[in-house]
Amino acid sequence: MAAEIVNPRSDSTTGADAGSEGATGATDEGFFDPAFALHRGGKMAVQATVPVRDKDDLSLAYTPGVAKVCSAIAEHPELVHDYTWKSQVVAVVTDGTAVLGLGDIGPEASLPVMEGKAILFKQFGGVDAVPIALATTDADEIVETVVRLAPSFGGVNLEDISAPRCFEIEEKLKERLDIPVFHDDQHGTAVVTLAALRNAAKLTDRSLGQLRAVISGAGAAGVAIAKILIEAGIGDVAVCDRKGIVSADRGDLTDVKRELAGFTNKAKLTGSLADALDGADVFIGVSGGTVPEEAVAKMAKNSFVFAMANPTPEIHPDVAHKYAAVVATGRSDYPNQINNVLAFPGIFAGAMQVRASQITEGMKLAAAEALAAVVADELSADCVIPSPFDERVAPAVTAAVAAAARAEGVARR
Repeated sequence: MAAEIVNPRSDSTTGADAGSEGATGATDEGFFDPAFALHRGGKMAVQATVPVRDKDDLSLAYTPGVAKVCSAIAEHPELVHDYTWKSQVVAVVTDGTAVLGLGDIGPEASLPVMEGKAILFKQFGGVDAVPIALATTDADEIVETVVRLAPSFGGVNLEDISAPRCFEIEEKLKERLDIPVFHDDQHGTAVVTLAALRNAAKLTDRSLGQLRAVISGAGAAGVAIAKILIEAGIGDVAVCDRKGIVSADRGDLTDVKRELAGFTNKAKLTGSLADALDGADVFIGVSGGTVPEEAVAKMAKNSFVFAMANPTPEIHPDVAHKYAAVVATGRSDYPNQINNVLAFPGIFAGAMQVRASQITEGMKLAAAEALAAVVADELSADCVIPSPFDERVAPAVTAAVAAAARAEGVARR
């Protein structure tokens, strides 16, 4: 039985009371910041789904009635999914080392983001989630801690953990746990990017196989996007870091980038990001920084610019629109927002609906295809991806992921 996540704020958190102290966002001049008002007291709480009104209710919800359920689960462990909230709750785990664009701000300062993630799980996917901010940055300690917490959860969403540790942590957890483990900064971004790119290609009467993409950023998101684009059949993709194109001839590559060089850049390009963009069909930005307009101007005709750094895109939309057929960003005030909330709630909902033991590449590809299909009949340059508030999104992704899990043999119901 899943508890409902609710907003604990009351009327007392508005007006003068909420802004009376400097720490709540009010300055000496009396300026009131609504962001602090919204966050006061936190953004979530846990609410029971069964009543405890009298001694009979108490005897069923707690002792002695609860003992019968405990004994049944001890004898048949799989019953935990039916008689607790385990199969409907995700742990949102972070160490606070890569929070938004703020960087390494620590576990306590990361909590507002983790709470936000949890309420998005509930709002958009009907999945309960619990924020867990860990006071360690050691990869093995994080893995051991999550493994020990895992009996309470049906899935693990890793969040805002810096690269390259995030790759190691995810892989080790996937090896040791039999529940879905998903690093959203990697895979959520990749799924939504692929969905938008599928529709952009369709809009311009091309296939993914006809496109050459350039990714700016070889961190968590960049690596995952490259992998999913290759899986989906992109013609070619080159990934760039601060030193230029990631290629096998470079002697300064980390293990992750060496692996990346092994399956990308079939054209064997070398040089800078600007060199890679010459004639490219797609720019995908997940790095920040600024791309010169002259480099954008050298891209192919009917190109796509997905400049997703937030709040400042690598290529400003006004510049991108001079040259590109489709422009997407990570911001909500421009069309075609590449927003992870389009993916992770439905992916977890689908995986947990069928009690999947993992989230496979096939399940991610299915999520991207379903997401793209939501607006397939409504395509325009300003609509290659649905709005986060499109009520068709989560059900479509959930159903596709559940079906893919069954097809790949990782479903257990």
